[in-house]
This record gives sequence, C-alpha cells and structure tokens, in this order.
Amino acid sequence: MATDYDAPRNNDEDKEAESLEALQANRGSKSQSASVDVEDADTAEGIDLPGADLSGEELLIRVIPPQEDEFTCSSCFLVRHRSQVARQKGDLLFCRECED
Repeated sequence: MATDYDAPRNNDEDKEAESLEALQANRGSKSQSASVDVEDADTAEGIDLPGADLSGEELLIRVIPPQEDEFTCSSCFLVRHRSQVARQKGDLLFCRECED
C-alpha cells in the first residue's frame, strides 16, 4: 500500500498536552511523600569502586581449575572445550570465535 507522506498528519501533540496538564493538576491535588524506596543493591556497600582495596575480601564462589578437556584461549582468555581449538601457536591455543 502506498503512503502519502505529504498528507496532513494527526496532531497527537494536543492529546499529549492535555494529558500533561491533567497530570500536573492531579499532582498538585495529591500529597507527596518524601520517602524513597531504596533497595539493598542501591546502597554504596554494593558498589565496587575502581582502585578499591579488595585484599580483605573472600570469594563466595568455588573456583574450579580447567579440566583436562578444556583450555584457556590466549586471545579472549575464556575457558573453552578442546573441541573449540582453532589454532595452536607454540603453547598458545586460540578458540574458533577469536579466529573468525
């Protein structure tokens, strides 16, 4: 179906202006509270700043060393299955994604 781009368009700005005026009128009539919902993740304790001293922190997860059928890609440093080896240069192994 062809579209006539020169035809006058519906003016939705009037509807938006009316709804904006209605929202402002409703806002003035309702009482607002000064309390703010704060989640645990929003606190400063949940944020790691760059250069922060993390030497006293303990890992909360168990780290498993690479298995015999896995390797660490020398380009992206991800642990991958041996079937993903695309190239070996000396002792360095590279995955298929990095070689594409």
